Amino acid sequence: MFSKSRINEPGPKQAGDSDTTTPATPEAQAKPAASTAPAAAPKAKPPASMLSTDLVIKGNLKSTGDILVEGTVEGDIRAHMLTVGEGATVKGEIVADDVVVNGRIIGRLRGLKVRLTSTARVEGDIIHKTIAIESGAHFEGSVQRQEDPLASAGKPAKAPAKP
Repeated sequence: MFSKSRINEPGPKQAGDSDTTTPATPEAQAKPAASTAPAAAPKAKPPASMLSTDLVIKGNLKSTGDILVEGTVEGDIRAHMLTVGEGATVKGEIVADDVVVNGRIIGRLRGLKVRLTSTARVEGDIIHKTIAIESGAHFEGSVQRQEDPLASAGKPAKAPAKP
């Protein structure tokens, strides 16, 4: 719609025209091209890794990115952001910066920001910096606030006393 005025810029070259102002050395010709190249754009955030409803994983998951679980995971999960889908089940420890639970978790949950939606079912302890629990969410366990809940993620849970 709008464009810059090109009054002072030279027009397109004709087939027979020669430009006498261009430097003859290859190094000098490469410099203007390098300076007009666009700056490197920041890396785009990759999409979340999705584990679909028909997938059952027995083992641990580790990612520096985002994970969306719609299936079943029997093992520990460590990620930047974890979303547990409405029909999903996770049996194991979860450690993530940001956790959104729509489905079922059986095990300890550690996160800077934890959100249990109205369809969430959690059986286990939650260690968090901030937490939001919507009306209708089912939770059975303890809740503990820590300034850095991810710091002690590698420590084993306290063993229950044997009768």
